[in-house]
Amino acid sequence: MDDKLLFSEEEVAVPSNHDAQQFWHVLIADDEPAVHQITTMVLGGMEVQGRPLKLISAYTGEEALQVMAEREDIALALLDVVMETPDAGLNCARVIREEMKNKYTRLVLRTGQPGQAPEEQVIRDYDINDYKDKTELTSTKMKTLVYSTIRSYRDICTVNQSRKGLRRVIDAISEVNESHTLRTLASAILDQIINLLGLQSDAICCRQLSAYAASVQEGHYHVLATSGDMDKYKDVQSIDELPAEVANAFKKASETQGSFATEHYYVCYKRSHMGAENLLYLEYPGDLTDLDQQLLEIYASNVGLTYENLLIREEVEDTQRELVYILGEAVEGRSKETGAHVKRVAKISHFLALSYGLDEESADLIKYASPLHDIGKIGIADSILNKPGKLDDVEWQTMQTHANFGETLLARSGKRILKLASVIAGQHHERWDGTGYPRGLAGEEIDVAARITAVADVLDALASQRCYKEAWSYDKIVDLMQRERGKQFEPRLVDLLIANFEQIKAIRTRYPD
Repeated sequence: MDDKLLFSEEEVAVPSNHDAQQFWHVLIADDEPAVHQITTMVLGGMEVQGRPLKLISAYTGEEALQVMAEREDIALALLDVVMETPDAGLNCARVIREEMKNKYTRLVLRTGQPGQAPEEQVIRDYDINDYKDKTELTSTKMKTLVYSTIRSYRDICTVNQSRKGLRRVIDAISEVNESHTLRTLASAILDQIINLLGLQSDAICCRQLSAYAASVQEGHYHVLATSGDMDKYKDVQSIDELPAEVANAFKKASETQGSFATEHYYVCYKRSHMGAENLLYLEYPGDLTDLDQQLLEIYASNVGLTYENLLIREEVEDTQRELVYILGEAVEGRSKETGAHVKRVAKISHFLALSYGLDEESADLIKYASPLHDIGKIGIADSILNKPGKLDDVEWQTMQTHANFGETLLARSGKRILKLASVIAGQHHERWDGTGYPRGLAGEEIDVAARITAVADVLDALASQRCYKEAWSYDKIVDLMQRERGKQFEPRLVDLLIANFEQIKAIRTRYPD
């Protein structure tokens, strides 16, 4: 199902900081000063869920709309039907709901002339929550009205916060699947859990809680998730960088290998089957039930397990990438060329890909695939590969077959890196002007990954010593690149190379022969 179908109604302005407020804000819109005085007397000192009311006065419909436009935290609006016009209150209700798209503030219309705006018609035609005759609003009924409407407002805001949190979780799951990043997902779920705990009391205040979750492995802490005031510590590298109370709590939990609670915070301790310690620190203003603690334990266990699974997946992928480098270096070593050449080509290709405007994922794929650009040389005889002089025509034709051989060899795989490596192997000797081999491709017929790798390969090969030549100077290489601009190489890539030549030189310095 499309997320827009799930969340489209929630895209309007939401009371963004209702949970951090100290008051319930109530708007009184009435053109009679006496009504304001009486309402203030009745509601003065009243509290709902431990929070006092803060009354805001408006004497016209226009003033009321101005207040509503300036604030997103009005819990209840008491609107007089007749103010500067006979239908001023009705118009306010319409504008608030239809134009301001405010679905959260509870709207109660009050009238001293019930016959002018019949109750059934008003309730039917306007999106309001109640309609009262001023004469029936005794002190008790007024307070009852306030209690019920503000609780309704609180619950709507809580549901909205949960829905927003669910959306964060859904988005974060997608991000984890795409980028292998856990923190966004773990933090989103942590916020959701805190929100759920808050439903037992004042859910609007739940985000005042601060929570911090970390995993310790091989003696080092790695932050998995943060929430609330603890967000500032999401990048810490040591437990000593945490607040003293948090650090001491983690140390105590680790020493005792158990969870514990104090009057102000709860620490959850879970040890994984791989030996990693997963710790959760949660500050809270009240008691946690057994069910609350079980929920937090489940969270700590599963976030830690997800983290371990990501580490395993990352290790497998690192191993695959390392094997690509090893294989590329083995080919270069067979031809008595420098093994560091493939690493430099990979790094330079990655840099050029990003400079060219490719996204990070595409640039990474080129980096991981480019080391296999000359894999086809394993099918070339040593006598040709290591010949110190110039190849004759027959030998040169044989050497050219390495492009097709490498492409065919790698094309057997369905993996993204090896599929791209197949393309690079088969096309990195094509030329922009169409005079290259093996197919004579020209311009953008050549895959951009092959065009980029070709520039990186030629540059590094020229700058390195080979059995058949000495290393070229950088000035001589730049001169060649400029002469081959639009011939052997894509003009834009040559321009990028020259414009960033110092960065390219720095890459070669970091990976010497």
